[in-house]
Amino acid sequence: MALITRVSRLFQADFHAVLDRIEEPEVLLRQAVREMEEELAQDEQRCKMLQHEQGQLTARETDLEQSLQEIEGQLDVCFDSDNDELARTAIRRKLETQRFCKGLARKRLTLQETLDDLNTRLGENRARLESMRQKAELLAEESTCTRPVDNWTLPEVTVRDEDVEVAFLREKQHRRQS
Repeated sequence: MALITRVSRLFQADFHAVLDRIEEPEVLLRQAVREMEEELAQDEQRCKMLQHEQGQLTARETDLEQSLQEIEGQLDVCFDSDNDELARTAIRRKLETQRFCKGLARKRLTLQETLDDLNTRLGENRARLESMRQKAELLAEESTCTRPVDNWTLPEVTVRDEDVEVAFLREKQHRRQS
């Protein structure tokens, strides 16, 4: 949300700068681009952390599934040997493991939704950042183009008397022929 607020503030600043050039839009735009880059980097870092956490949850779920298979094997042994007390203990562990698996699955799904939202936001913010960079480049080009360039000077124009006489004779000859 802060990025959207900053972007809207930037647009307001651009409109006000068009109306009155008191504020320097180039400076505001460059600052907004820097802020957007920082926020984008933070979101990318958060995305990496969430992906890492998601990988850990998946690995933990795999371990728990293996534990459930082991408990099933233990239950088979307990029931084959008619040891009800050990079977109850194994069933308790099985139920605890199943509930823990369900909790991890809910957490993983919530994490996936958060990651999807974050990735969507990252895509939108990247597009906005690129748009702002292009605006900054255009503004920089406009500001350099609107400044008057006084790099050239008029060459000194002098006409010699001989040049005037030659031109006079040519004109006179040209008029006689016509």
